[in-house]
Amino acid sequence: MVIRAATRDDVPALGRLGAQLMRQHHAFDPQRFLAPGDAPEAGYGRFLGSQLDDPDAFVHVAEDEGRVVGYVYAGIEPLSWKELRDECGFVHDLLVEESARGQGAGRALLEAAAAWLVSRGMPRVMLWTASQNQAAQRLFAHAGFRPTMIEMTRES
Repeated sequence: MVIRAATRDDVPALGRLGAQLMRQHHAFDPQRFLAPGDAPEAGYGRFLGSQLDDPDAFVHVAEDEGRVVGYVYAGIEPLSWKELRDECGFVHDLLVEESARGQGAGRALLEAAAAWLVSRGMPRVMLWTASQNQAAQRLFAHAGFRPTMIEMTRES
């Protein structure tokens, strides 16, 4: 398994994986999470591709025998009065396709993003995880993350 910076050539794979993330979250709670629609691969691929040249964004992939099987997207977030937090590093996305799980790719991607954020002077690394995603929560807890907030949603 190789962890490396994503390139323009990876955009189709990033779109495929980002669409998996969207579908997973939508299945968890279709009222809360954005519906994938008809072409989430193209949309998510465009979005992640737009982050590749942002100096405050980190997009890396896990590659296994020449095939992209996972990715992480992280960035620097400014101080937020509304979130009551200082500037921080934020892991926005982390996904490893099911066939490649259990081989350390998720942990390696997470640690690569965290190391980059720390190297950029971030005092902490934060992330959100779906309440139903117990496997991700175990990964994050083993990596030293602790729960700090609970999001609650009410439909109107």
